[in-house]
Amino acid sequence: MSKLHKKIYMAAGYNTVSLGTGRKEFHPKKPRPGIEHYITESGQNTLKMIGGAGNVDECVIGNFMADRYCKQGHLNGFFPLVDKGLEFKPSLRVEGACASGGLALVTGIKSILAGMSDVVLSIGVEVQNTVKAVYGADILAGAGWYQKRKDGHVHFFPGQFSDRAGAYYEKYGYDYARKGMGRWFRNAIENARLCPTAQEYHNKVEDLEEFYHSYPPNGRSFVDNLNVFDCSKVSDGASAIAILSEDGLKKTGISKEDAVEVLGFGHKVRNITEDPNPLEVTAIKKAAMEALDSAGITIDQLGTIETHDCFTIAGILATEAFGFAGPGEGAQFVADGNTARDGMIPMNTTGGLIGWGHPTGGTGVHMAVTIWEQLTGRAGAAQLEISPDKPYGMTVNMGGDDGTVVAIVYKRG
Repeated sequence: MSKLHKKIYMAAGYNTVSLGTGRKEFHPKKPRPGIEHYITESGQNTLKMIGGAGNVDECVIGNFMADRYCKQGHLNGFFPLVDKGLEFKPSLRVEGACASGGLALVTGIKSILAGMSDVVLSIGVEVQNTVKAVYGADILAGAGWYQKRKDGHVHFFPGQFSDRAGAYYEKYGYDYARKGMGRWFRNAIENARLCPTAQEYHNKVEDLEEFYHSYPPNGRSFVDNLNVFDCSKVSDGASAIAILSEDGLKKTGISKEDAVEVLGFGHKVRNITEDPNPLEVTAIKKAAMEALDSAGITIDQLGTIETHDCFTIAGILATEAFGFAGPGEGAQFVADGNTARDGMIPMNTTGGLIGWGHPTGGTGVHMAVTIWEQLTGRAGAAQLEISPDKPYGMTVNMGGDDGTVVAIVYKRG
């Protein structure tokens, strides 16, 4: 993909709380906000930062399975609920499993590239705590080829990534791999503790790696090669951000210094009816490389990355896909602290899917909000020191088992 032919920006990001197990205010037997609440909260707060609904040309919402979790389709019809001024403006819903949020961003980017819009309001949302986990596992199985459901694990996607972890253990060593996965978990929780909207914000465990290793994988109670701390959260939440042209910046009164520029993106889709190589995340690799090529930079110029750690093994494999570590070297790369917030390449600085949470359709937009916050100095206690030599950030949002992947490269405007 060549470089973008016009300048595109993102600004005015907003995240709701990622609500679920771990948050003090969450109780599974007490009433909780519905999907309408999350769409409205995220959308209204972004509109406040861009001068209101009158400045919006188009709306896009990313969502995976509200049809089953909430028995609600037609989510683009909720934009007028966010603000009456959005009524009769073009809007649509996009879906690509857990990459639905990333697709909401790409859809907005393409609309601006096509000259159809100057300001696009993009929202990603999911409400998942409406069903018990075992029923949620069946819903999430739709992110893969559902025909394999009858032959898969009862916890379908943990089973898929358990198989990946098992293949990694077999080739590179169990203790070696678990050390890296334990460090990934520790980083996630430590970063989440710095972000008030994170699901693990209230986590007070002192020695996180010792805690992680005290619960070895047990196939009799869960899956063979992962424990529950290797897994992303079941979450309710939404994120919103504005995608803008240069004229859109002027219209909304946002300065370039308060925005991030989108320099390039990659979008790849793998055949979900075929089993992937368990030791590689090929779609992630191809999407990230396309985004970097489109942006005209190399991986070593990135200051931070938000990557899709639906499971700790996915984080390990991502470091290898990006080229920071060779095959089988990702576990050591992580164990050595290279992806920690003070490491060589800080990743998932507000906790990622394991620490911040994973409202599936919202995750891709949450990643963009996090990068916008980091590159414009709005990340609060989670703020990194962004080096002038590495002024770029990248988000990598994956749907299914390395099925649909959206990667985007950003720089402070």
